[in-house]
Amino acid sequence: MKDIIITSLETITAFDVVSGAYMWTLDELQNATISNTEEKTDITGKQGRKLSSLKRNKGVTVSGSNGLFSGGLLETQSGGKFSNTVTEVAWTDYLVVSDKKATTSYKAVGTTGAEITGLFIRNNDGTLGDSLEQDSAAAAGKFAYAPATKELTFNEDVADNTEIVVYYKRKITADVLVNNSDSYSKKAMLYIDAIGEDKCANIYHLQFFIPKADFSGEYEIEMGDDQTIQNFEAEALSGACGTGGALWTFTVFGEDAADAE
Repeated sequence: MKDIIITSLETITAFDVVSGAYMWTLDELQNATISNTEEKTDITGKQGRKLSSLKRNKGVTVSGSNGLFSGGLLETQSGGKFSNTVTEVAWTDYLVVSDKKATTSYKAVGTTGAEITGLFIRNNDGTLGDSLEQDSAAAAGKFAYAPATKELTFNEDVADNTEIVVYYKRKITADVLVNNSDSYSKKAMLYIDAIGEDKCANIYHLQFFIPKADFSGEYEIEMGDDQTIQNFEAEALSGACGTGGALWTFTVFGEDAADAE
């Protein structure tokens, strides 16, 4: 094999270890690392002189960062499974009272007569002021809500043009993943693809094949002003079906390599 410069990290693709079915692809990789370890025990003689060494327990860890949030990777890390289902989500409306009324953006759901989780008068500085209670009819310190029309009705003590903040739950159809306490991270078969070139500018495709990678269930989901990065780590395991004791296989081939019979 020629000396090659890796110029581009392309993708990491995961398949099911047992069935070989496609699982997910990371195609916005910022970085990836394959760390190899090996234990060495010195065999010593008289006065601690080193005579030889015993090597064992080779280990491989794959880690990296993806610039997009991958639902498939999250399933593998959490042990959960996304499903498209009807669910409830919390919602917040910032509304203005007009003619003693206001209308929520969506239909609030919950116990009949108590669909609104919280309703507050908004102060001029944006903070929350007095709290109003939901009742069957508007009264002093109370408001009424009609889910069918999404209409809020207020008493005379709430002046028109008053800003209010309304908290409630709404029902939607969405992709949902539940991180259960008794579900654990999964294993996957990985292909790590990169592009490289030699000193003469010939282009090559580089591929690491990891037959069985055990993903870590320890991960962080960072959210804030900076870009959200999804980090991952997996340990290569030997003994995958049909691969002997291989922890990984490295293949280098030309971009225009012909099919072999």
